[in-house]
Amino acid sequence: MLVARLFSKIFKEGGIILVDYLGQKYICGNPDPHKPIIVKLLKKDLNLKLIINPDLEFPEAYMRGDIIIENASLSEFLNLTFKNVGRGEITTPAYIIKKFLTYWRFVSNYNLPGKSKKDVQHHYDVGGPKGEKLYDIFLDKLHRQYSCAYFKNPDDTLEQAQQNKLDHIIKKLNIKPGHKILDIGCGWGGLAFEIAKQKQCEVTGISLSENQLNYCKEKAKEKNLDNQVSFELIDYRHVKGKFDRIVSVGMAEHLGKKFYRTYFKKIYDLLKDDGLSLVHTIGSIDQPQPAAPFIQKYIFPGGIVPSLSDLITPIEKTGLIVNDIETLIRHYDKTLEHWLKRFSEKKIEVREMFSDKFVKMWEFYLGSCASAFKYRDLVVFQLQLVKNFDSIPSNRRDYIYS
Repeated sequence: MLVARLFSKIFKEGGIILVDYLGQKYICGNPDPHKPIIVKLLKKDLNLKLIINPDLEFPEAYMRGDIIIENASLSEFLNLTFKNVGRGEITTPAYIIKKFLTYWRFVSNYNLPGKSKKDVQHHYDVGGPKGEKLYDIFLDKLHRQYSCAYFKNPDDTLEQAQQNKLDHIIKKLNIKPGHKILDIGCGWGGLAFEIAKQKQCEVTGISLSENQLNYCKEKAKEKNLDNQVSFELIDYRHVKGKFDRIVSVGMAEHLGKKFYRTYFKKIYDLLKDDGLSLVHTIGSIDQPQPAAPFIQKYIFPGGIVPSLSDLITPIEKTGLIVNDIETLIRHYDKTLEHWLKRFSEKKIEVREMFSDKFVKMWEFYLGSCASAFKYRDLVVFQLQLVKNFDSIPSNRRDYIYS
C-alpha cells in the first residue's frame, strides 16, 4: 500500500497503525505497543490521493469523515507527524503541486480592495451575525485578540499572555502624549482600546470586516472611549492623513506578495517624518515557500505567510528603515493550543451553530497551525520601521524592557 510506505518513511520516531478501507492493518514506524495511534482510511482512492497531494487531501478527507483517528486526538497525531517531517516536504508530488498552485495564484490573483474585503469577510464574518459568537468561544476574554500572545512564563494564562503582547507592542511604539495612532487591521479593537487607555491618545482603527467594525463601535461606547477611538470600514490603500505611529498586527499575512511594496509605501506616506511603525506578522524562517493549500482554500483565501526576504526588499524600495526585528519563537504554538482547547470544549455548541464538517475543519486548522509553529518553519516577526535615524531613542531597547 503506497500510503503505508509513505507513513513508514515519515515516522523515524514513534509511529501509527494504518488501516485501509478493507480493514488491512499496516505498522508504520514504531507505534506505542500499549496504546498505538490508529489511522483508518475509509475510501480506496485515498491510497493515491494522499501520495499526490497530502497537504489538501488529508484535511479534506478528515472533514468528510473518510479518515478516522483512534487512541489519540487529531492534535496529537499532527504533532507526531510534523515532528517527524520537520521542515521538509511530505512528498515530492505534493511540493510540485504546491509550487505550481503558488505560481498560478501569483499570476492570477490580485488582492485589490474588492477582493481583499471579500477574503477578509470569508473568515472574520463567517456565519454572519451568529458567527460573532464563534470568536467569543476560544479567544481571550479580556481583549479578544486573534493573534500570537506573548508568554513571559510557561504557566501564563491566555488572558495574561495576550496582555503581555499588547504591553510589549505599546512599549515598542514609544507613544508620546498627543500622538495620533493608526491601527491597520484592528480586529476587535483590543489594541486600539489599550493604547487609548494607557497613553491617552487618539486612535483610528480600520478593518474590512463588518462584524469587527460593529463590535468595535459598540465596545468603544461601553468603555467610554468613543471620544478617543474611532473605527472605519476602509481598505488601507484608501486611508488619508498623517500619523505619529502606525501599528499593524496580523494584517501582512492577508496582503498577497504583489502588494507588499504598496503596503509599505502606504505606511511611509501616512507616517510623519519622525513617525514609527510596528508590523507584527506570522512569518517563515525559510526562503519563500509555496502556500499551504488547505489554509488558502478553506481558512484564509488570498493569504500567504511571508518569509523575511519577502518583506525586506519592498521595505527598502519605499525608503523606510528597518530599525529593529524581533522573532517570537514558541509563542504562537502555545496560543493556538489554548484556542484549540477552548474550541474543543465547546465544539458541540459550534456544531449546532454551523456543522460537523465546520468543526472538523477548524480543529484541523488550529491543530495543524499549532504543530507547524512547534515543529516546522513558522514564527512571528515584529518589524519596527522608521523614516529617519532620529525617530527612536538612542538607547535602543531600553525603553521597551524598562
